[in-house]
Amino acid sequence: MLKVVSNTTPLISLLKLSKITLLREIYTKITIPYAVYQEIEAGINKDYYHDFANLSWIEIQKIKDPNALKYFLELDAGEAEAIVLATELKADILLMDEKLGRLFARNTGIKTTGTLGVLVKAKELGIIKKLKPLLIELTAKNVWISDKLQHEILTRVGE
Repeated sequence: MLKVVSNTTPLISLLKLSKITLLREIYTKITIPYAVYQEIEAGINKDYYHDFANLSWIEIQKIKDPNALKYFLELDAGEAEAIVLATELKADILLMDEKLGRLFARNTGIKTTGTLGVLVKAKELGIIKKLKPLLIELTAKNVWISDKLQHEILTRVGE
């Protein structure tokens, strides 16, 4: 089983699509740092909110070395803790959408993917049948995806 750590944005994007269970279907289990859990909890009044503390396949974990956060001052708390936790757990993959966070993660040797990578994987595995309607729904729910990137992704999956 892969060790997977997630930042906040992919979780929120999948919640907005009502597709959070894709993570369980693809990865079996994911781990999130406590700061990510707090960011999710800050949206308790959002219509897409879900309490991750009640999901057995999501593990909420505090980082062991808070001093490591000083290397990621340009990032928000969730991003920084996600990178530190992924490093501490020797995670196979980190789910993160933000460019700067992904750059920091790659510089520490962590493999990354994001919301779109999860959706592509779900399509490749046959978990979802069509990707295009989900991309349209994401953009309608204020998740920005460039037209060029949408075209590249849809071409890659044959849509």
